[in-house]
Amino acid sequence: MGRYGDIDYPRMTKTGLGLGLALFLFGAVGAKVALAMNGGALPGWERTLFFDAEWLGIALVLFSPIIFGIVLPLTE
Repeated sequence: MGRYGDIDYPRMTKTGLGLGLALFLFGAVGAKVALAMNGGALPGWERTLFFDAEWLGIALVLFSPIIFGIVLPLTE
């Protein structure tokens, strides 16, 4: 058993990458669809939701492979 328990690093990397892509697409496509449906006017909370989803998705796509694919396996 490793230092961090029995973590399946390849599965965690793929899951983080997939979740990041899903969040990014939700934010990008959701904002475009919502703007088209509402005639260009969105409440502030919806704009914030889509914006934050995009940036959180980008962060997950960038950091999941680095953390779960490189750093944590090297520290075992």
